[in-house]
Amino acid sequence: MAENPEASAPNDDVFDGSKSSSSIEYKPKPKLMHRPTIGEIEQDPENVATKWEPGRRIKSNIAVLTSGGDSQGMNAAVRAVVRMGIFCGAKVFFIREGYQGLVDGGNNIQEASWSKVSNIIQVGGTVIGSARCMDFKERWGRLKAAQHLVEREIANLVVIGGDGSLTGANLFREEWSSLLDELVKKRIISQEKAMRFEHIDVVGIVGSIDNDFCGSDMDIGVDSALHRIMECVDAITTTAVSHQRTFVMEVMGRHCGYLALVTAIASAADYVFLPEDPPGEGWQEEMCDKLDKGRKLGRRLCIVIVAEGATDREGNPISANMVKDVIRSKTGQDTRVTILGHVQRGGSPSAFDRMLGCRLGAEAVIALREATPETPACVVCISGNMTVRLPLVACVEKTRAVGKALEEKRYADALELRGRSFKSNLEIYNKLNHRETPEYVPGPTGRDCVVAVFHIGAPAAGMNAAVRSTVRYLLLEPHIKILMVHEGFEGLVAGEVEYADWRSVSGFTGAGGCFLGTNRTTAAALLDKVAEKFDEYHVAGLVIIGGFEAYQSVREMHQARTSHEQFRIPMVVIPASISNNIPGTQLSVGCDTGLNAIMNCCDIIKQSAQGTRKRVFVIEAMGGYCGYLATMAGLACGADAAYIFEEKFSIEDLKGDVFHLLEKMQTGVSRGLIIRNEKANENYTTEFIEKMYNEEGKGLFTCRSNILGHIQQGANPSPYDRNYATKLGVKAAGWVAQQITDHLNKQTGKVVAKSSHTACLLGMDRRTLEFIPVTWIAQKTNFKNRIPMDQWWLKLRPLLRILAKHKNDVVYKSEGVDADINDEQAQS
Repeated sequence: MAENPEASAPNDDVFDGSKSSSSIEYKPKPKLMHRPTIGEIEQDPENVATKWEPGRRIKSNIAVLTSGGDSQGMNAAVRAVVRMGIFCGAKVFFIREGYQGLVDGGNNIQEASWSKVSNIIQVGGTVIGSARCMDFKERWGRLKAAQHLVEREIANLVVIGGDGSLTGANLFREEWSSLLDELVKKRIISQEKAMRFEHIDVVGIVGSIDNDFCGSDMDIGVDSALHRIMECVDAITTTAVSHQRTFVMEVMGRHCGYLALVTAIASAADYVFLPEDPPGEGWQEEMCDKLDKGRKLGRRLCIVIVAEGATDREGNPISANMVKDVIRSKTGQDTRVTILGHVQRGGSPSAFDRMLGCRLGAEAVIALREATPETPACVVCISGNMTVRLPLVACVEKTRAVGKALEEKRYADALELRGRSFKSNLEIYNKLNHRETPEYVPGPTGRDCVVAVFHIGAPAAGMNAAVRSTVRYLLLEPHIKILMVHEGFEGLVAGEVEYADWRSVSGFTGAGGCFLGTNRTTAAALLDKVAEKFDEYHVAGLVIIGGFEAYQSVREMHQARTSHEQFRIPMVVIPASISNNIPGTQLSVGCDTGLNAIMNCCDIIKQSAQGTRKRVFVIEAMGGYCGYLATMAGLACGADAAYIFEEKFSIEDLKGDVFHLLEKMQTGVSRGLIIRNEKANENYTTEFIEKMYNEEGKGLFTCRSNILGHIQQGANPSPYDRNYATKLGVKAAGWVAQQITDHLNKQTGKVVAKSSHTACLLGMDRRTLEFIPVTWIAQKTNFKNRIPMDQWWLKLRPLLRILAKHKNDVVYKSEGVDADINDEQAQS
C-alpha cells in the first residue's frame, strides 16, 4: 500500500454536541496520518491502527439480556446493542441465561467486546442464552440482580424478550430505588454507590415468534418463523398434490393466531382456526363443505391451518388430530397431520429479522442515551416501515388485555385489541376464501365493465400473489369482468388475453416469477394501439403490477387523456420490483425475496472460507442505479462496506476500506464482505475492486468476487412478499371497483375519470398504504437513473458502517419516533 508522507496529527476526537439529540456524531479533527504498509501492521498492529476514543456519552454501563422463548434475530439485536453502545463510548455487558444470570451474577455477567459479537448475525436463537427465571419474580431475586448490576456500574438495561420479560424489566425499574436502599441498609453496597446509580433506564425489544405484543407490527423472529412454516408448506404441497391429500398443519400461537393467519393467506389455505376468531356451532360441516367444493373445483391439495391455541366459541380446544378425524369421517378424504413444533423457532434468521434486529438494537441504545429520570421505560418496535418508541407499561397492559378477553370469551374485543393490521389480515383471508362468486350483471346500458390486469417491467417474486388477490377480490363485484393480459402491452395489442374466473388464479400465491408474463415495453410505444384495444375490450379500469416501467406507463396514459378518452379510467400501479427503485413507495413487492436470495448466497459464500486463512469477498448485487439491495443486504449479512451509485466514492474511499479490513484482520476476524451495486460506478467495477483488494492485502488476506445475477429474481416469494402482495392486490382491487362506481355514467355505461387522483400508485408511506397520484410522484423522480429522489433507506447506511466498526466521520440519526399505544397501527 502506498505511503502518505504527511505526519500524523494528535488524536483528539471530540463529540459534536451541537447536533440534535436524536443523532450521534463523532467528528474526528483533521488527521494527517500515514497509511501503514503490510509489514508495519504485522510488526506492531496495536500501535499502527488509528486510535479513536470518543468521549463517553452514556453515563453508566449497558447490559443486554435475552429472556423467555428464543427467536431468530435476537443475535442481530444483541450485536447491534453491543456495537452501538461501544460506538457511543459505553462499556457493554452480556447477561447470560436471561434473568437467571442476572440473579446468579458471577461469570454470567461478562463484558462484551466488538469481536465477541462477530459472526453471530446469521445464527438462530440467542448466543448469550435464555431461561425462564422464577427467582426474578421474587423480591430477593431482584435484590440480587440490583446488587450485581451496581457492582459492575450498570444502570442501563436492554431486555430482549416477550411481554413477561418486559413486564419484569419494568417492575425492576420501578423498584430500583427501594432495592438500592435495602442494599445500603444491609451494607452490601455503599451509600455513595447507591447515589451514583440512583436511577436505572430500561428499554425493551420484543423478541417473540408469536407476534402477540400490542403496539408492534412485527416482533423479532416472526418473519423467520413464517419462513420455516412456508418451507414446510411448500414441501408438503408436492406430496399432497401427488396423492390428492388433505393436510392439517398445526403452527405455534397458544394465545395469538398471527402465524396461523398469515400462513393461511400465504398458502391459500382452505380453512384456518384462530384463538381470536373461533368457529361457531356447526364448524365441522362448514369446513368439510368448503373442502368438498375445493375438490369439485379441481383442487388436488387442501390445507387446513390450526393455531395451537385454537378453540371453539365455548372455549373447547380444537386440535389438529381432532380436525383430521372430522375431515376423514365426513368427507372420506385422505387426511394427514403435520405438527411443526419447535422447528418454527429454529434455523437462520431471515433478512427481515436481521435488519429488524439491527435497527431496533441501535434504536434501543439511542433511547438509553436520551433517557432522563423522568422518562418512562419504553419498548422500541416496528410499525409499518417506521421504528417507534412506545411506553412499555401501556403496551404490556394492552397485550394482557387481549389474553383476558380470550379467557372471558370476548372474541370481538380480542380482535379489536389486536389492532388494525390483524383485523385487516383476517378480512383479506375471509374475502379471498369465499368461493361462491356472484353472477355477472352487466351495466345499466348493457355495456361490459372490464378491469384489465397485467404486468410491466422485470419479473419479481410475489407478482402472482398480487394477481390472485386482485382477480379474486374483483370477482366478488357482480358488475365487473376481469381481463387477464399476457405479456404486457405487447400481449394486449396481439390479443393474448383471457377472462378470469375463480380457478384461473389457483396455485398463484406461492409461485415465483409471473404466470402472465411481462416485458419492459411502456404505453408510450404503443399508445394508439393500446387505446384501440381498451375500446375493443371495454376496459373501464386498470391494475398494473410491475416496476418502474409500470409507473411510467400509467403516467404516460394519464398525460394522454387529453387526446385519448380511452385512458380516462381509474388506473393503479402495484409496485413490484426486486430493486425497490419505484418512486412513491418505501417497499416494493419482490424486494424481500431478492434480499433473502442475496443473504443466503452470502452466508454460503462466507462459510466456504472456513478452511482458508483470511479472505475477503466482493459480491455484486442487482438494483440498477438503486442501492437498496446492496445496502440492506450489507446490513443483513454484516458486510464491511456496500458501494452504491447514490453515495459517490473515490479511490481514497476504497483505500480506506482496505485499511479498515487490514485493521480488523489483526483483531482475530478472518473474513470480510463487500457488497457492490451493479451500477455503483462504471470504472470501479467488481473486477477492479477484487484486484485492488488482492494487491493491497498481499500477505494478509486474499480476495474473491461473485456476481449473483438472476438468482436474485428467482425462488418462490418469501412469506413477507406473499402477504404484502396479497394485501396490495386486495386494496388496489377495492379502490378500482369504487372508482368505477363513482365515475360510471349510467346513461352511456362508460366510466369517465379525469382527475389526477384516478391515476395512482399504491405505496407504503412509513406506517400506512396510500394511493398517490402519479403526477405528484413525478416531481420526486430521477427519470434519468430511474430512482426516487428521496430514498428512506439511505439513512441506514451510517448504521451499516458503525456496525462494521468504521470509526471516522460517521453520523447516525435516530429513525425512531415517540408514539402512543392507542395510535392506529400500520395497514401493512
